[in-house]
Amino acid sequence: MEQSVKYIAVGRRKEAIARVRLMSGEGKISVNGRPFEKYFLRETDRIIIKQPLVTTESAAKFDVFANIRGGGPTGQAGALRHGIARALVLSDEGLRGILRKHGFLTRDPRMKERKKYGQKGARKRFQWTKR
Repeated sequence: MEQSVKYIAVGRRKEAIARVRLMSGEGKISVNGRPFEKYFLRETDRIIIKQPLVTTESAAKFDVFANIRGGGPTGQAGALRHGIARALVLSDEGLRGILRKHGFLTRDPRMKERKKYGQKGARKRFQWTKR
């Protein structure tokens, strides 16, 4: 059995962490042991995930195996996109410019703001009563 080349990277967004293995293959994407069409039900999430592969024209060259933990569906899709982009750079350093230009290598820094004490939430206050 021939050993295929593996590229391993980690992608993050919000609370989601995606561990991505990129292997030479024909373009299958598997998430947590399931086909990604069954894991990500929204079409927008599927499009987000495929973006780095489509822009570098390497969708048919690699199989993607990912383990994702934490966060919600959209955060997980963003983490997976980040991980795939990082793995593609490991496979070919020449792709860095294209992926950087489209913003796939930048980790989205936006996080949930923490709840403050004496308040109902991060920004929302308790209702003020005059009497």
